[in-house]
Amino acid sequence: MILTSTRQIIFLQSRWGISMRDSSNKRIALLIATMGSFLTPFMVSSLNIALPLIAEEFAMDAVLLGWVATSFLLAAAIFLVPFGRIADIYGRKKIFTCGILIYTFSSLLCAISTSSALLIFFRILQGTGSAMIFGTGVAILTSVFPPRERGKVLGLNVASVYSGLSLGPFFGGFLAQHFGWRSIFLVNVPLGLLILCLIFWKLEGEWAEARGESFDLTGSVIYSLTLIAIMYGFSLLPAGTGLWLIFAGALGVFAFVRWETGQKNPVLDINLFRRNRLFAFSNLAALINYSATFAVGFLLSLYLQYIRALSPQNAGLILVSQPAVQAVFSPLAGRLSDRIEPRAVASIGMVLTFLGLLLLTFLSERTPMEFILLSLILLGLGFALFSSPNTNAVMSSVERRFYGVASGILGTMRLIGQMLSMGIVMLIFAIYIGRVGIAPGNYPAFLGSVRVAFIIFALLCFVGIFASLARGNVR
Repeated sequence: MILTSTRQIIFLQSRWGISMRDSSNKRIALLIATMGSFLTPFMVSSLNIALPLIAEEFAMDAVLLGWVATSFLLAAAIFLVPFGRIADIYGRKKIFTCGILIYTFSSLLCAISTSSALLIFFRILQGTGSAMIFGTGVAILTSVFPPRERGKVLGLNVASVYSGLSLGPFFGGFLAQHFGWRSIFLVNVPLGLLILCLIFWKLEGEWAEARGESFDLTGSVIYSLTLIAIMYGFSLLPAGTGLWLIFAGALGVFAFVRWETGQKNPVLDINLFRRNRLFAFSNLAALINYSATFAVGFLLSLYLQYIRALSPQNAGLILVSQPAVQAVFSPLAGRLSDRIEPRAVASIGMVLTFLGLLLLTFLSERTPMEFILLSLILLGLGFALFSSPNTNAVMSSVERRFYGVASGILGTMRLIGQMLSMGIVMLIFAIYIGRVGIAPGNYPAFLGSVRVAFIIFALLCFVGIFASLARGNVR
């Protein structure tokens, strides 16, 4: 009897110890993934505030200034799906770690850039590291946490993204005004080093459900060249060269789909879109949502500093309202999507986003700040209600071995949407302002281009409401 009891106690202690280790590893995985998710949006929203200072130092015109943001997005979009697939095969923790290393080092290089060309090149390197982070972070969380906890955890992760967006305008404005724009890149270095320490010393295990499968290099090259042609073509419009590049990119999309359909282990499984309505329409909704919203911070940062003559710090205080609301309501939206159909919650979010964009179409040189704040709060609430449930719907619609690819595809939809958003803005700038700097003489043209951009974004978001409703139910 005593021996049996002792064995039972040892067995229970063993089980309890494993449970404790699993629970601790889940907490560490959540902490690392959310910190990684914080870095990129913090950088993006901080840098938006500093763009006028960068333009002044390097004498950049409006279109070239757009490339400071777009080069990062283009690199991240090119590599996100390939690295998601590589992570599924070789290990998500390995790729995530490499991403943090590259992102941290390239942040330092951006801070010491001596020309606009070098800054844009290092931003491309930074975007590559970001692709490794975002192509694996959500996939790691989905691997570690069971379905019943997934919505809550993804909500916390999205809240981390919005915390980065929230803190970015405030701290970016403060840093840019008092220490110069280079300090924005430098603050990312210690954050990256802290994440690396946690990975090497605390995070146990590896996740690679597609281990042993081959990597589709040819498909990845076609995919990358297609995105480059489309995005660079956008920046050259309305010139004929831009039209030809976009046409070549469209042919590349067709070639990519044809190639991937015939591959045993494709970099992007086209059948995920063909046979999975929920997956396809959730990604389409994400693409439309980001296309309609990403450039809002970019445009309002320029508007507040050029048209309203606010300092970088004060402009940041205005812009912080949108992501602050997102950060507060994202966890709630994630929990709601565990209980209510994600389609319903996300679609309500899309409606609120449309209303916020609609208000911004009335922007003028004397628009009350309270009106701008109301618009940003509506946008923040709408995006919070959309993003977490939409992520939950995407990740819940695929098998475990596709988590990395699904996370990469969703991230790619986000990045392509962000690129399209910036592409639309650069096209409008090229038509209304031309390749000159933003100065008092062209303020009326700049303000007109901002209003046109918001009209296009509001129309896009209106279409997105129907894409969100058409996805179907998770449960």
